[in-house]
Amino acid sequence: MSVKTLEMTMLFDFYGDMLTEKQREYFDLYYNEDLSLGEIADNVGITRQGVRDIIVRAENTLLDFERKTGIVARFEKRSQELNSAISIAEKIKSMSDSSEIKAEADRLIALLDNMRG
Repeated sequence: MSVKTLEMTMLFDFYGDMLTEKQREYFDLYYNEDLSLGEIADNVGITRQGVRDIIVRAENTLLDFERKTGIVARFEKRSQELNSAISIAEKIKSMSDSSEIKAEADRLIALLDNMRG
C-alpha cells in the first residue's frame, strides 16, 4: 500500500462523512476496493476523467478538513505516544524482580493498550 493510499484511507475514515454520496462511493471503490478509474467509469456509466475529477475533489476536501482541524495528526501523535509509554512500562517490568512492580506494570500496559483502542 502506498503512502498516499494509506494517508487517504485514514483521512477518509475520519472525514468521509463530509463528502458527497458520490464522492464517498467513488473514493471507496478506488482506494478501498482497489478498482481502476476505468472500472469505476464502466460501472457507473461516466467517463474515466469524470471519475478522476470526483476522486480528486474528494481528496482535496479530505486534505482541507485535515489542514483545518488536524485531527488525524493529533490521533497519530497520540498513538505514537501511547506506544512509547507501553514500551517504557514493559521495560520497567522486565527490569524488576518485584512481583508487585511487575503486576502494576501489567496493569499500566493494559490501561495504555485500552487507550490505543
